[in-house]
Amino acid sequence: MTLRAIRGATCLQADDPVEMADAVAELFGQMVSRNGVRDADLISIFLTCTPDLVSAFPAAAVRTLGFHDVPLMCAQEMNVAGALPKVVRVMAHVDSDLARADVQHVYLRGAEALRADLVDPQQGESAP
Repeated sequence: MTLRAIRGATCLQADDPVEMADAVAELFGQMVSRNGVRDADLISIFLTCTPDLVSAFPAAAVRTLGFHDVPLMCAQEMNVAGALPKVVRVMAHVDSDLARADVQHVYLRGAEALRADLVDPQQGESAP
């Protein structure tokens, strides 16, 4: 097994704790399923929000998926002029047999604009 980082991001329509929980659970669920990650494979998860998201901790949504013993940390993104608003980003460190090029990073709900190089234009979602 090798240490790999899986990236992902999602956008919210509003700074709402219910939407935060739904969007982060959807994002992290996709990151885990697309990369075949098991609970025991998770080492740590780092989550960030843009400064306009203050209603909830995104890590709380990850806990609702059953990941109770994985170290989680939340932080605020840099406030860069012109940056995409209302974005939650995730970087999960995992033990994996996947080659770096085979890791599937996941961008949802408009966050595809952050990494157009990783998005399959025919499917509108992250490509391998």
